[in-house]
Amino acid sequence: MQFLHQARRNFGAPGGTPAMRQTEDRRYWEMNISYWMGWSLFRVSYSVLFGWRAYNRERVPPEGPAILASNHASFVDPPLVGIPLKRPLNFLARDTLFRFPGVGATLRSWQAVPVDREGGGGAGLKAILDRLLQGGAILLFPEGTRTHDGRLQPARSGIGLVVIKSNAPVIPVRVFGTYEAFGRHVRFPRRHRISVKYGEPMLFADLRAEAKSCSKPRLKAIYQQIGNEIMAAIAKLEPCQDKSVFP
Repeated sequence: MQFLHQARRNFGAPGGTPAMRQTEDRRYWEMNISYWMGWSLFRVSYSVLFGWRAYNRERVPPEGPAILASNHASFVDPPLVGIPLKRPLNFLARDTLFRFPGVGATLRSWQAVPVDREGGGGAGLKAILDRLLQGGAILLFPEGTRTHDGRLQPARSGIGLVVIKSNAPVIPVRVFGTYEAFGRHVRFPRRHRISVKYGEPMLFADLRAEAKSCSKPRLKAIYQQIGNEIMAAIAKLEPCQDKSVFP
């Protein structure tokens, strides 16, 4: 338990009542040692290099299945989305990376989901849905690839397929500053402020209900519609803390 208490001191996990602390302890234990070490290392290194900030992290459910849908500008993005959260986050990783002994072992210990070069495939989709059925949270990038110019890109339909096949809420996420810090045009990471903002959960109840009995052409349109709505929600996010209660 000592490392849990150390994490709480270093990273500001809330104290609160004994029941709240017990819940926090359980969430920390749900992060295996390998994940916790990586989570801690990224929090520290991102603080030193980028002075990272997070806004409205409370919108991410503390437990249960969840899809975090983020824009994608840099290799910096996945850790940035995960480090503000006190729950493990499942990431996608290129299947070829699992062939390297050290890298593969680390990715497996982090429960990363292997995907093929195109970012999908039946095995990858099944693995994603399995993680959600097990009550996990998973990070997906609706755009499918990193931006070339720093601007948001159109969504691909794959995110819509995952949403329809699951019952998980979708939390739109937007990262800021990561393109400038380590985008495609940057050879080495630069010192630049980066931040992440979490949006209100999206349920897509009506589209999920319609998808159960609609035609195949309409189903494909629903997949794309969901992707478009997620990207629209991401576009509305700004790098500041939203308030739900005003004095």
